[in-house]
Amino acid sequence: MAELGIRILERLEATGLSQTELARRVGITQPAISNLIKRGSGGSSHLHKIAKELGTTAAYLTGETDDPSEGALPAPTPQMIAEQLGMTLIPEIDLHFALGGGSFVDGHVTSSLVPYRTDWLDRITRGSPAPADVFLTRGDGDSMMPTILDDDDVVVNRADRIITKQDRIWALGYGDLVSIKRVRRLASGVFQLLSDNVNVSPIEAYEDELRVIGRVIWIGRRM
Repeated sequence: MAELGIRILERLEATGLSQTELARRVGITQPAISNLIKRGSGGSSHLHKIAKELGTTAAYLTGETDDPSEGALPAPTPQMIAEQLGMTLIPEIDLHFALGGGSFVDGHVTSSLVPYRTDWLDRITRGSPAPADVFLTRGDGDSMMPTILDDDDVVVNRADRIITKQDRIWALGYGDLVSIKRVRRLASGVFQLLSDNVNVSPIEAYEDELRVIGRVIWIGRRM
């Protein structure tokens, strides 16, 4: 096998790409990649694009340099790609907030990044908080009907954790449970956790029993 084929295989292993995935990104077939590796010919019109997807340069693949990073552009990060498209990545937390008595929090909570249009985020957050302080999750149950339905998308501002206004909707921790409720502070200092569903009774809690995760600032649902 010629030097070109060896170096393509090395870069495939280094980047974790398969020949099939590389071919898809370049816009050619997997047999074309396989033939290039076996032939070892540097004459392919796709070599520069192949090198870019492999995080190196055509000069490295053809043996003109032994430094795979010499002259290579850094691979764009998801954040860079999102910014170029006018998007912002916010975390989607894999934790359904209960709209009834509460969901039990047990074990590791996973999350992924979801792209949203930056101008839309600016509009619903009014320029504050920063994207890092916002996360997306979903509700569970029917106690916040008709305001929030089961499985509705819910955006929470975790920079806002001080309950200063009555009857706003908050994501809360209460004991081992998490829930989304309206919160009202009574003259006695007790907090009432209120459901919009009139059939669900309020819960009363003292301040030191509550963990304020953030304030709900946007709700969306599928039609």
